Amino acid sequence: EVQLQASGGGLVQAGGSLRLSCAASGFSFDDYNMGWFRQVSGKEREGVSGIRNSDLSTYVRDSVRGRFTISSDNAKNTVYLTMSNLKPEDTGVYTCAADSFLDPRMIATMTGDGMDYWGKGTQVTVSS
Repeated sequence: EVQLQASGGGLVQAGGSLRLSCAASGFSFDDYNMGWFRQVSGKEREGVSGIRNSDLSTYVRDSVRGRFTISSDNAKNTVYLTMSNLKPEDTGVYTCAADSFLDPRMIATMTGDGMDYWGKGTQVTVSS
């Protein structure tokens, strides 16, 4: 059974930092590309960042570049999203996902649900 368990969300003031974690199981982690997505109420889910586990290459959406970093610990089958200088517009439900084909740039710039596996989200709320 595939599982993607996200954690680390919470309430933070603008300018603060959070690190999200996503523990994966049930598939060959090294052979998949991982991504973080976020969904703001009333809007379509969008990719934020992607990583290719085979070589750890990454891509980050323009709107968060310089503030968000994606990383992966293949020994722990866990992918992280480190977020700094958070803004109120970063508020949303953050979800991790895995795909066997889409590359990091495609993941970080996509909208919708086109990944192989999805986890449940974790809420991030940034207060002004």
